[in-house]
Amino acid sequence: MPKAATLDRNATTSTATNSNTPELFVPHRYRLTVAEYHRLGEMAIFAEDSRVELIEGDLIAMPPIGERHAGKTRQLNRLFSARVGEAALVDVQNPVALDRHSEPQPDIALLKPRPDFYESGHPRPEDVLLLLEISDSTLRYDREIKVPLYARAGIPEVWLLDLPGRRLEVYRRPSAEGYREILYPASDETIAPVLLPEMVLLVNGLLQFTDQT
Repeated sequence: MPKAATLDRNATTSTATNSNTPELFVPHRYRLTVAEYHRLGEMAIFAEDSRVELIEGDLIAMPPIGERHAGKTRQLNRLFSARVGEAALVDVQNPVALDRHSEPQPDIALLKPRPDFYESGHPRPEDVLLLLEISDSTLRYDREIKVPLYARAGIPEVWLLDLPGRRLEVYRRPSAEGYREILYPASDETIAPVLLPEMVLLVNGLLQFTDQT
């Protein structure tokens, strides 16, 4: 009859790693660089109508642009273009190269004028005077992910237009921990970007919608 196994209560289990044992693979997140992201685009990996942003090395698929969002973008593009004159370039839903791993596409960017209109390279944080995000279905993402990202990159000022809440949020004084100044101006107040003080706007003019019949 086979002998039953006995438990040696004095035995100890060694947790030391044998120097001859290969180190186990540890799964980790792979962060795309902006250069790799561009190469994927050149290889036609993305559909022509896809809306994709590179955020901290991750590809973020954005929802389709709704009618209200698109209409508000056109309205503010026209308003800003009329007000800034030659003081800034109004850029709509184009990339801003924040760092090696992030290239978001804000709804509207007011940029420092440049003779080549940034043909030689996407604008960087030092080129930005103001960024504006129009937020409806992306409100939480814009507020919790993109706004802190802009702060860490040193974007001087961000306006977040909360369409469902009909409120403007103004973020200023960027730092690694986020924006140090956040304003919620009332609809009957006026607001102007810190770096474009001559562009004074009525907050209600940013929030209102054209009546549909």
